[in-house]
Amino acid sequence: MAEEIRHQGVVDMIDGQTVVVRIMQQSACSGCHARGICRAAESKEKLVDVHCTDASALSVGQEVTVCGEESLGMKAVGLAFGLPLLFLMVALIVGIAVSGSEKVGAICAFAVLVPYYTLLYVLRDRIKDTLQFRIIQY
Repeated sequence: MAEEIRHQGVVDMIDGQTVVVRIMQQSACSGCHARGICRAAESKEKLVDVHCTDASALSVGQEVTVCGEESLGMKAVGLAFGLPLLFLMVALIVGIAVSGSEKVGAICAFAVLVPYYTLLYVLRDRIKDTLQFRIIQY
């Protein structure tokens, strides 16, 4: 079985079969005894949309555990940063090779990101379906 990411959270809102869970995302050093004086420790509140077929069993303010496969994070990072970096580098190299100008290469490199992020925006619902968390305990 794949590794799982688990977060404790509180149900913030219920809209049909979509449950919005508020989780506290903490850095890895949040358990350190020096976190009070260290500026590296941080935590942020995040809202996570979870599709839940049994949303009627939940109530706002209820504590739940949200779970997702570790590969979800890798897919999200790949889509948001990995592929754009690859496209940027390829477009830069091709732009410089074809035109002989670094300026043109840089313009090509940034121009290739516009259709990529537009495509991500258009496909956001399909991507959202593949990158899903679930509620495992309530």
